[in-house]
Amino acid sequence: MHIVIMGCGRVGSALAQTLEQQGHTVAVIDQDPTAFRRLGSGFGGRRVTGVGFDQDTLREAGIEEAGAFAAVSSGDNSNIIAARVAREMFGVENVAARIYDPRRAEVYQRLGIPTVATVRWTADQMLRRLLPSGAEPLWRDPTGGVQLAEVHTAPEWVGHKVSRLQEQTGVRVAFLTRLGEAILPSSQTVLQEGDLVHVMMRTDDIEKVEAAFAEGPEREGGH
Repeated sequence: MHIVIMGCGRVGSALAQTLEQQGHTVAVIDQDPTAFRRLGSGFGGRRVTGVGFDQDTLREAGIEEAGAFAAVSSGDNSNIIAARVAREMFGVENVAARIYDPRRAEVYQRLGIPTVATVRWTADQMLRRLLPSGAEPLWRDPTGGVQLAEVHTAPEWVGHKVSRLQEQTGVRVAFLTRLGEAILPSSQTVLQEGDLVHVMMRTDDIEKVEAAFAEGPEREGGH
């Protein structure tokens, strides 16, 4: 896939290098030509100097054959304008914009532009580590009836099989994050200290699931 990235800061340059390593072709747009130094000499994609929402600049970056567009410059307004131009004028299917102001992010989300609210995301991730409790929704189906969430798991679950966790709580464990790596568990996988547990569950069952995860496994013959 060809992917266009607007903004060659720390996020944009890291995104460009990762995508190229995965076999995609990449073009990076930035107003400051010195910003492209972050890409390193090994980067084989296009470097386009210009404004990311200018149509000619976008064409130079190959927007007409692009399958995805990421707006990750330092300006909220520029990011959202560029994302809308990419989607509405050039018909790019996969578009995302980074937004610093979380209040704006909600508005743009309603316009159909997927946004990543940097400050909120970082704050949420910090809070998950500082105050690990409850469930953090990661994805919901369009009807809102089912969701994927990271659920805080009591230490008492360590040493027990994923199958027992599923039977007691009524969820499906989608994957675990263990030492920074995502793993797909089998029913025989044993939970280890530090595992982050990501589950699929009915939205109506969140409180019940949170309680069961926080409580630990039932003892044989009851609590």
